[in-house]
Amino acid sequence: MASITFKNLLKIIGKIGLGLLCCITLYLLIGFCLSLITVAEEPDAADDIAIHILTNGVHTDIVMPTRTAEINWDDFLHYEHTKSAKGHYPYVAMGWGAKGFYLETPTWADLRFTTAFKAATGLSTTAIHTTYYRTMNESERCKRIMVSKEQYRRLVAHIKSSFKKNADGKFIHIPTHANYGATDAFYEAIGSYSVFTTCNTWANNSLKIAGQKACLWTAFDTGIFSKYR
Repeated sequence: MASITFKNLLKIIGKIGLGLLCCITLYLLIGFCLSLITVAEEPDAADDIAIHILTNGVHTDIVMPTRTAEINWDDFLHYEHTKSAKGHYPYVAMGWGAKGFYLETPTWADLRFTTAFKAATGLSTTAIHTTYYRTMNESERCKRIMVSKEQYRRLVAHIKSSFKKNADGKFIHIPTHANYGATDAFYEAIGSYSVFTTCNTWANNSLKIAGQKACLWTAFDTGIFSKYR
């Protein structure tokens, strides 16, 4: 009887594993197909302001000028929230993502099952990671995009709405020692991370709102950067 029960258990585990494999394969296939469909950029827009998209090979950031007539990000972000950033930095990068990944997973070796499970199922809270830069050097991992003032205002409004705010309407800084470098900081964000709304989905949606080329949908940075080769 024990032998039969064990065999049945193996069959159940096998079916569950096969089901998960099928789900993952279907997810990747649909994601690949949707990323091939291009949302076209708005025609005849002026080239007023340069923004950038930047990837570390997995995650896409939107990089903006720190100060323009449309917004001064120094009014919302603060250098003292970083380890050592001082003075004015011309560029600030912003990325939205799972708070657990940002703060508890400095390397893939540190990834815990609970962090991955929450991120996959939409149970993960989110954060915005901001990083100051002195320069932006275009490469395969950094692409410049020109937008009009109106497009930039829409982009700014979208990104500001992604930050969680306190009773005074200020962005909520997350005190942590998990900084990636000397010029970055973390802030509480709105929304839940899942396999359907990833960090790259947020960046892709940001480009759509700014009237730029984007994927119909993507979970990965490769889909976004394929539009800017």
